Parts: sequence; structure tokens; C-alpha cells
Amino acid sequence: MSTTSKFKTKDLVMVPLFVALMAIGANVTSFLVIGGVPITLQAIFAIMAGALLGSKLGAIAMTVYMLVGLVGAPIFAQLKGGLATLVSPTFGFILSFILIAYVTGKIIEKASDASLKTFLIACYTGLAITYILGTNYMYFAYITIAQAPEGFTYGMAWAWMIAPLIKDLIVTAIGAVICERVYNATRKNARSLNAAS
Repeated sequence: MSTTSKFKTKDLVMVPLFVALMAIGANVTSFLVIGGVPITLQAIFAIMAGALLGSKLGAIAMTVYMLVGLVGAPIFAQLKGGLATLVSPTFGFILSFILIAYVTGKIIEKASDASLKTFLIACYTGLAITYILGTNYMYFAYITIAQAPEGFTYGMAWAWMIAPLIKDLIVTAIGAVICERVYNATRKNARSLNAAS
């Protein structure tokens, strides 16, 4: 089997794996809702997709996740799916997952080393993108296409994000440690196999 075939086989496994992880992360805690925001574990899985699969494949996995949900599979938060999600105030977070996987992966690919510091920088950059893009999209969606709660303000949109942020700051640190170890262990094994062949 050629190296190209091996990579293609791995890709065919890893993309649906991360789609499944995103579906699980979207719903395992989504019964908790603050304001209009379900509490999920999607951000960390999107970040890990970029960190472990690389910028392009990570972004592809998140795009597949979005498309599978949009065609009707109930894999978004609170078991939602379908084209109606396009007008949901939280759709900006789903869009952000593609970008954060790409950016997280790209930072690691461009770094001079694969240290824990690199992974922490990459993972927290991805988390920042999620909050900036997702929260701003949510605010503008509420004031333009969705029915906003009474007295809704830009500050209220960000206040809703405080509890998820505390959770995500902790989970992202754990995710960075896991990704750094898996990434470097995988590279070490690959070098050992190449040396033996």
C-alpha cells in the first residue's frame, strides 16, 4: 500500500470520527442553557480537530459536520438539525468551528517546535475566535432575524458567555496537553517506522 493510500485511509477514518465527536460534544451537556446559548463541548473538539488533523483536514471535518447537520441530521446542540439552523442565533458558533480548526492547525504547522507552549497558544487562539465570531454573530442575529429577549443588549450577549467561557478555559488547557502528547507520540512513532523500513 502506498503512503498516499495510507493517508487517504486515515483521512476517511478521522473525518467521520471528529464529526461524531462534535455531535457528542454538542449534546452531552446541551440541556444546560444560559440565555440563548446551550452549554456544549463543541469548541474543544473543533480545536482538537485542527491540532491533531492539521489545518486543512481539520477544517474539512468541521465543514462535513456542518453540512451533515444542515441536511437534517440531529447533530447540532439540543439534537437540532436542518436548514432552519441557518437562521439560528447560534449558527455563528457552528461557522466558527471551521475557522478555528483551520487556524489552530495552521499555528501548529507553522511553529518551529511542537511544544506544549505552541499547543496552548494555538488552542487558546482557536477558543478566542469561537467567542469573538460566535458571540458577535449571535448579537447581530438577535437584533436582525431572531426575536431578541426584552432588554437585549450587546453586553447581555457577552454576559451569557461568561459561564461557558470559564468551562472552556479549563477544558482548552486540558485539550492542549492531550493534543501535544498525542501529536508528539504520533510523530515519534512515525519516525521509528521510517527508520525501521
